[in-house]
Amino acid sequence: MSCWMPGCPALSMCRGLAALPITCLERAKDLKTRLGILLHKPEPGHKSGSSSKLQLGSRRRNSSQEVLEWRESFDQLLKSKSGVNAFHTFLKTEFSEENLDFWLACEDFKKTRSKTKLASKANRIFEEFVQNEAPREVNIDHETREITRKNLSGATSACFNEAQAKTRTLMEKDSYPRFLKSASYQDMTKQAASRGASKRSHT
Repeated sequence: MSCWMPGCPALSMCRGLAALPITCLERAKDLKTRLGILLHKPEPGHKSGSSSKLQLGSRRRNSSQEVLEWRESFDQLLKSKSGVNAFHTFLKTEFSEENLDFWLACEDFKKTRSKTKLASKANRIFEEFVQNEAPREVNIDHETREITRKNLSGATSACFNEAQAKTRTLMEKDSYPRFLKSASYQDMTKQAASRGASKRSHT
């Protein structure tokens, strides 16, 4: 039975319970506010203003130069992290990104030092990219596929060299020229050239 008499213990308890969620909500809001302040607080030693603008400008100049260097050679493109990303995005539009993914997997594979990991990685790469009807099968000839299969029996860091070289040549002669002619790369070079001209006019 409810009691609404002043001073009733049941009423005090009800009031206390009713107040609890509000207190929790207030604490949650306070915590969220503090967390927001911490997230937006600059890190110690972080300089704002003109110095950060100079750093951003420097990065833009570097990236502009990089973009123009990609057309010099396929090697220049592969040396650039942003170049690889841009090329990968282009390959996705042609549904042939597995070639670059295989090449990158081989590059990572070569850095493996543990013999146990080398063998397991080799099998995984072979099953994903090289074997017949692999989920992401790369376009290599039957002979290269068989050589690679035999190499797995005594996996070394060089066991994918021939298949990787064939895939690289295919990208260099086929996909790379199309990438350089693509609208996306043409836009990047125009922006890079524009930034370069703007820089020269201010010096």
